[in-house]
Amino acid sequence: MTEQQARDGRRSVTMSRVGAGRFEAQNVRGGRISLGTGDSSDFTPVELLLAAIAGCSGIDVDMLTARRAEPEQFDMVSAGEKVSDEDGNHLRDLEVTFTVRFPEGEGGDKAREMLPRAIEASHDRLCTVSRTVALGTPVTLREA
Repeated sequence: MTEQQARDGRRSVTMSRVGAGRFEAQNVRGGRISLGTGDSSDFTPVELLLAAIAGCSGIDVDMLTARRAEPEQFDMVSAGEKVSDEDGNHLRDLEVTFTVRFPEGEGGDKAREMLPRAIEASHDRLCTVSRTVALGTPVTLREA
């Protein structure tokens, strides 16, 4: 991706087949992640989607709360039910559950007070991933 594309908001990853049912994604910064069918320890595409939703919201919430106090614990569980129905294969009942603990004291009190608002802000406007899913953005698949 060029600097101009980044300024324009364009994002991309490349994906290459590395074996039967196994792929590797690479970002423009050189980061790599393996994914597959679930027959190995590689993440499946569905697990990556769940991780992306939690990761995006987690970053938002962390940035808003950690200004007040560094968390002592910050964990999330991202889950959904995979179904196959008249709409095809998809997830429903997507949910991210936060378990966040802050230290005692004024900073921790401020962070605890901010936590529900930070989660709400991430859900309602900040997290690009969950907002994209919630808005039902169309996906185009095409041959090069």
